[in-house]
Amino acid sequence: MLKIDSHTHILPRVMPKWSERFGYGGFIHLEVSRPGYANMMRDDQFFREIASNCWDAEERIEEYGKAGVQVQVVSTIPVMFSYWAKTAHAADLSRFLNDHIAELVQAHPRHYVGLATVPTSAQSGGQALVLTVAGPIGPATLDYVTRGIGRAEADGMALVVIEMDTPGGLMESMRGIIKAILASRVPVATYVSPQGARAASAGTYILYGSHIAAMAPATHLGSATPVQMGGLPGSEPAEPAQPDTDTPASEPSGPGEATEPRRGGTAMERKVLEDAVSYIRGLAEHHGRNADWAESAVRDAVNLGAREALALGVIDVVANDLGDLLRQLDGRTVRMASGERPLATAGLALVRSAPDWRTRLLSVITDPNLAYFLMIIGFYGILFELANPGAVVPGVIGAICLILALFAFQVLSVNYAGLALIVLGLAFIVGEAFVPSFGVLGIGGILAFVAGSVILMDGSHRDISLPTIGGTALVAAGFILWTVTRFIGLRRRPPVSGRDQMYGQTARALDDFQPEHGHYAGHVQVAGERWKARCGQPVSAGDTVRVAGVEGLTVNVELTGGDGQAGA
Repeated sequence: MLKIDSHTHILPRVMPKWSERFGYGGFIHLEVSRPGYANMMRDDQFFREIASNCWDAEERIEEYGKAGVQVQVVSTIPVMFSYWAKTAHAADLSRFLNDHIAELVQAHPRHYVGLATVPTSAQSGGQALVLTVAGPIGPATLDYVTRGIGRAEADGMALVVIEMDTPGGLMESMRGIIKAILASRVPVATYVSPQGARAASAGTYILYGSHIAAMAPATHLGSATPVQMGGLPGSEPAEPAQPDTDTPASEPSGPGEATEPRRGGTAMERKVLEDAVSYIRGLAEHHGRNADWAESAVRDAVNLGAREALALGVIDVVANDLGDLLRQLDGRTVRMASGERPLATAGLALVRSAPDWRTRLLSVITDPNLAYFLMIIGFYGILFELANPGAVVPGVIGAICLILALFAFQVLSVNYAGLALIVLGLAFIVGEAFVPSFGVLGIGGILAFVAGSVILMDGSHRDISLPTIGGTALVAAGFILWTVTRFIGLRRRPPVSGRDQMYGQTARALDDFQPEHGHYAGHVQVAGERWKARCGQPVSAGDTVRVAGVEGLTVNVELTGGDGQAGA
């Protein structure tokens, strides 16, 4: 029976540097990495390492023969499709790849069947990936956009469109998204949509950082002033900074007089504000957009509608819908990391990638307060399971919560010194229950726990709220107080079992004690048990005695009188 592999890829061993030939970037070529291997390079950037069986026809025939396969249907690797290329250049690339496959089939007609490649520029049916960002910008958004861009690069798509409607979000997540956009091998267009949407605060920065900035009618952007969402304990929020002027308050500035730009009311506010201004101006200058208005959006929190933004050079396009956007972008040239690149977007097929379960889960658990609680619940759940083997439920809940917390911490900017202090503090608090130190371990644990909680987030994300930290610390303190009080009470209680419990108990002689080595020996009954006993005086069967000590398996007893005093 003939066995056919209907889907396999092959590449020419030697390929031109297409970016140098065509005058723009994004194309793949091969470079030797080590014997039998080569690196797929996109311009000067590493893409993937492949082995010699990706280009050596004889080696492939031998490998497939061992697997019982006689015929391979070969085609080029999808990343070679180069959707962004101009039609003429895409035709040249396709011709080169097809000639290689034709020569392969001609040399090995019994082993290979070839599939031709057609030009896959926009005019021939390329694809654009559409990502949807709706809501605050956070670690989940960063993860979603980064993975989306990676998918577009791997699949050779011509364009990534980020449909955006956001009130803003976290600075660190926003900067991560912009870094991914600037490093992308696929052009990225950020499109504020639908009508009535906004790109406020962090959204404005992302617009400025995108290769194409577009808006739908009746949308707006701006209000890009950074604000502090957390802070160190004891810090006070600064009063809103007012522009400094030399004009007395009773004499307002004239219409032609300019006021100085907002600088911030505190050293920290000035530092953050100037950093944000420099950042957005750099993005604006990189893409040739209005840097002065960008600065005013940061300093004075101004806003613009779509038509005004287009007129002032803040955005590139006002489009009614995605189809209109693609038509307007066709033929434009954008600045990529690899250089200038023309866009061929007319007729692109839109492929939507909605946020998946990973993104939705991250959006919930990456709230620092929730991640914090998950970690604590996980720790105590596992600890209770270890202390009570077989309980099962606490261990299951604890393991799940701890894994979710660690999953959240991988995208949050966690200070691991703070995490270590929290774990150490929890360990001390628990240790107080097993190693009574009359509060020393517990107090140390609470101090370590609170300090770790305060510094857990490194400032890139929202800090854990102080009421959350305080409430958790109070619960831990209550646990310690209960533990210490219980141990003190236990120390004051008389023994209820063991050797110490027998001291002072009365017993009944079971037989007459016989002289033995300077004392008298016999047997007594204590607490329902028969014990070997000895006494310094003669004891008769039935006499009442009192336990004065225990030596091994023998009790020392004393005779008692009727009033309970020792007899002669």
